[in-house]
Amino acid sequence: MLKLSSVTASYGAVPAVSEVSIDVGEGEAVGLLGANGAGKSTVLRAISGLVKVTGGSIDFFGTELTRLPAHRVTALGIAHVPEGRQVFPELTVKENLEIGAYIPSARADRARTLELVFSIFPVLAERRDQLAGTMSGGEQQMLAVGRGLMLKPRLLMLDEPSLGLAPVMADATFEKVQEIHAMGTAILLVEQNVSRALSLVDRAYVVESGRVILQGSSAELANNRQVQTAYLGL
Repeated sequence: MLKLSSVTASYGAVPAVSEVSIDVGEGEAVGLLGANGAGKSTVLRAISGLVKVTGGSIDFFGTELTRLPAHRVTALGIAHVPEGRQVFPELTVKENLEIGAYIPSARADRARTLELVFSIFPVLAERRDQLAGTMSGGEQQMLAVGRGLMLKPRLLMLDEPSLGLAPVMADATFEKVQEIHAMGTAILLVEQNVSRALSLVDRAYVVESGRVILQGSSAELANNRQVQTAYLGL
């Protein structure tokens, strides 16, 4: 479904990731793991067309993404939920969600998708008329994920969904991500909480200093001594 081959991306003249090769199969959940600043978020931004790709290729169902503007990437069925939630605080929950269905194919089915999002996140249904800026961090994170689902994506990319959340809210967010994956949506998850991420994804890549240094199944990485020492505190 998605295949990155030797992708190099930079911010201006400053390289951020080098020679990154990863793939995500249809309906699969894949993790990008590593410390803060390793380059994980840059990989997502490269896929989304938000950062300049200076080498390699990104293929999504046979379409090369590296020269497409961000709105064209989105229209292909890739939803990117960025780090920090970035909801519109002065709009209601319902208005935030409706904004997510801005491409024509999603807009045509907006009412049905909205009800699906409300069924996954009942708290959003209860607070549909509440201003997003008055919600808790965990509720705003659920709103951000729900807004991504309004695109009816083939691939949902999540950047640090547990960042800054209390443990109980982080657990609730991950449970909802598992529910979304079980419905057939492919997931590409960037997450610093390696233990929690490995419990959710099928496979993962470990990124360090802008390069992929390890890859394998969740079980293989959880039992890898290097991962245990560096990321799991064992």
